[in-house]
Amino acid sequence: MPPAAFVPDLNAYFARTGYTGPRTPTLATLNGIVGAHAQTIPFENLDVLLGRGINLDPAAVEQKLVHDRRGGYCFEQNTLMLHVLTALGYRVAPISARVRWQKPRDQIPTRTHVFLRVELDGESWLADVGVGSNSLTSAIRLLTGAEQSTPHEPRRLVREGPLWIHQTCHRGEWLDVCEFTLEEMPPIDREVANWFTSAHPQSHFRNRLIAARAAPDGRRFAVLNSEFIVRHADGRADKRIIASADELLAILAEKFGLHFPAGTRFGGPGALWPT
Repeated sequence: MPPAAFVPDLNAYFARTGYTGPRTPTLATLNGIVGAHAQTIPFENLDVLLGRGINLDPAAVEQKLVHDRRGGYCFEQNTLMLHVLTALGYRVAPISARVRWQKPRDQIPTRTHVFLRVELDGESWLADVGVGSNSLTSAIRLLTGAEQSTPHEPRRLVREGPLWIHQTCHRGEWLDVCEFTLEEMPPIDREVANWFTSAHPQSHFRNRLIAARAAPDGRRFAVLNSEFIVRHADGRADKRIIASADELLAILAEKFGLHFPAGTRFGGPGALWPT
């Protein structure tokens, strides 16, 4: 017999994110769930730097992100969101993408990103709670050209031949977030991409320490290696150097709700301070 389909613990998930609104599959509900998720379940790659594997089994993802109150990267974040939205009655498909953030147009990034396409009343909407400091805090419509507001930065989708490009506006400048063709990403492709993301020596998740979370007031918090960044709603960014490994643990706990035992040291770029 095939294994039983995974059914998420919706009560536990909503307790984790603090979402208390309706559960009917409407656009308002979708936006509320996406916003609550992005503000409470941080994007982070810390298990990669601790030498732990990233398990995409839905029950394992729920255990980590919901019950263990951790975060994760796109394959974990959007896997959880996929199952939550499906359980609520939405029509959802996982879509493959290439992250283009801070990459030149002549560089072809790996196809190691997944986000969600949601069908509502004959229209398509995109939800992505797994792209770090650019994670969406509401859904955006699959529509070219038009600027779309979110609780944080404006967004738009542009077309270049067969490619769709998701862009975000920072202080008046439109910057690429990711590109896609609307091709679905089945579980086997997500497993392969997840292996590269977590295990390949050239994966940037093996070579950078990353944490990010949206705040309800329009700000975003981020850690990139030894730098702590607060990006304000108007696009200004305050940056400061994290002085020690213990200060990093304190920031992860205070700003991201990520609690690790005293003395925890992250490998790779996390080994930035003398012990």
